[in-house]
Amino acid sequence: MRILHVTDFYLPRLGGIEMHVSDLTGRQRAAGHEVSVLTSSPGPDEPWVTRLRSTARLKHALHPAATVKGVRSLIDLDADVIHVHVGVLSPLGFFVARAAAHRGIPTVVTVHSLWVGVRALMKTFDAFGGWSRLPIVWTAVSDAAAQPLRGILGPGHEVRVIPNGVDQADWRARRQTGGHPASTLPDGKHVVGQRPVVVAAVMRLSQRKRPFALLRAVRRAQHHLGTGQRIHLVVAGDGPWRTVLEAYARLRGMSGAVTFRGRLARDQVRELLESADVFVAPATRESFGIAALEARCAGLPVLAMSSGGVREFVRHEVEGLLCEDDDQLAASLARITRDEALRRRLHDHNLTAETRVGWQGVLTMTEQAYEAAGAAAGAASPSVEVA
Repeated sequence: MRILHVTDFYLPRLGGIEMHVSDLTGRQRAAGHEVSVLTSSPGPDEPWVTRLRSTARLKHALHPAATVKGVRSLIDLDADVIHVHVGVLSPLGFFVARAAAHRGIPTVVTVHSLWVGVRALMKTFDAFGGWSRLPIVWTAVSDAAAQPLRGILGPGHEVRVIPNGVDQADWRARRQTGGHPASTLPDGKHVVGQRPVVVAAVMRLSQRKRPFALLRAVRRAQHHLGTGQRIHLVVAGDGPWRTVLEAYARLRGMSGAVTFRGRLARDQVRELLESADVFVAPATRESFGIAALEARCAGLPVLAMSSGGVREFVRHEVEGLLCEDDDQLAASLARITRDEALRRRLHDHNLTAETRVGWQGVLTMTEQAYEAAGAAAGAASPSVEVA
């Protein structure tokens, strides 16, 4: 099968869409499919990736010239199915999906974001673009992401839930169960006295991921704990807020309790998770949470907000602790730091219990969506798109 993935956001930019499309592409290619990626994200050349560069100086994933080029490129691209990946602001994805469906090409659109608080905007967008009236198969990465999408598309539209995939064995393979060295932290720093409980976070340092809320929660949790037990937060990831976050930590006297590791390769993330005690995900509008899923597969108890997609693979008191607000997040951090038996129980469960979002099931559900898109395109009468 010839599969074309279309995404505004792709590697080397880091994020859930970027990693999922890369992993999905690799697995489909390994299964014998002819797979390529069309993206407006700048980056290095790759044989199967077409990057829609603009002659303008602005080199950013969101560029109107790239969107026009993407729609025009459908004339030359030969694909059996087009799989489009979108967030809220994904002009390339939306307009290529519209053009492909108009041309009678089987089209699947996967929504990777929570469309909460943007219903009026997306309904207006659809009223002019007509996406809900086209033979597109819609999917979302979680039921949390699917629910607002169903409300926007309206009655009669099926939204399939196809989660991001994970290789559970790959993440649990090197997880150590015998504790940690008493005198070192995951970043190699020497510790005098009792080793702190290491809390790991893997995120893009931007407003949507709520890194400031995380720092405040750690600070409040440490206040609850007093001097009896310490927390050391290790943050993997980069983004526009990193410099401000580092300054905030210094001003609040947290420099010794927080380490910003910057962007880490996947093997380095594995090493971080292997040496950590707990994983925390502070975002309230997380459509899925692949980093939290990887940590759960590595055996870490997961602390997360209950409002997002993480709750679909983390149950309260089973795989981790789910929090309603930032007060509960701080209290839960203090509780799990203090309670070694709780950490051990959650760890042992996560390291042995299977998750339902393994790659084989994800690939099967994806191929079923492609078959449905082919049937929908065949049943629809192709129309001529007016440029």
